[in-house]
Amino acid sequence: MQQIKAYLDQIAHISSSDWQFFTSKLQRREIPKKTIFLKLNEIENHISFIESGVVRLFIPKEDSEKEITFGFSFKNQFISAYDSFLTQTPSAYQLQALTKTTILSITYKDLQDVYNNTQIGNLIGRLTAERLFLLKSKREQNLLNLSAEERYLSLFKERPELLKVIPLKYISSYIGVTPQALSRIRKRI
Repeated sequence: MQQIKAYLDQIAHISSSDWQFFTSKLQRREIPKKTIFLKLNEIENHISFIESGVVRLFIPKEDSEKEITFGFSFKNQFISAYDSFLTQTPSAYQLQALTKTTILSITYKDLQDVYNNTQIGNLIGRLTAERLFLLKSKREQNLLNLSAEERYLSLFKERPELLKVIPLKYISSYIGVTPQALSRIRKRI
């Protein structure tokens, strides 16, 4: 709980009564390595804070080699199929724990209770949504403005630990190249 408290304290001061109400709604979940914990067409009912581990967001394909990885989330970040969560409609993608992952989750209904019953809930919700939007926007701009090599270098400048925990086939999909092209990029660097 200390990690999420430290994260939220960066956003705003939370009264002890708001904090107690919020944490009473959180559920700790342990997700084994390689487990898909939100499947295609399921409705996302949780927004979660990663205490430890790495999560991949991807669009599945019949041929697993053609899956499209479009995001990763790490320790001290929120994870959700956020569009599905907000609209309560089926998800167009999946969430998978790439490592053993521990998350603190709150359901859609419980989050609405936090919004309605605390002074700070709406502010935290808005600021968290803004941070998720900025990450998504940066990703889209990188895809449009940077070469594959620049995207690879940018990714590892920001997250050097990726090479140790994420298979290269997911990294190549994420930066929008084939595994063979990624191999050539890595040889040049």
